[in-house]
Amino acid sequence: MANPKYKTPRSKTRKRRSHLHLELPNVVKCSKCGAPKQQHCVCRSCGDYNGRQVFNPKPVEEN
Repeated sequence: MANPKYKTPRSKTRKRRSHLHLELPNVVKCSKCGAPKQQHCVCRSCGDYNGRQVFNPKPVEEN
């Protein structure tokens, strides 16, 4: 098994891994209820997707 001849500097390692960072999901407003939702996903508060009703959300019970 080959071994490196020299120690790789920390800056070179970090430059190589610069594209491996985490990205935040794109959050938009729902067109029907205005709640924040992820793009291309069903709205959890109203159940609407692409202008049509996909499911009926359950009402939230408060204690």
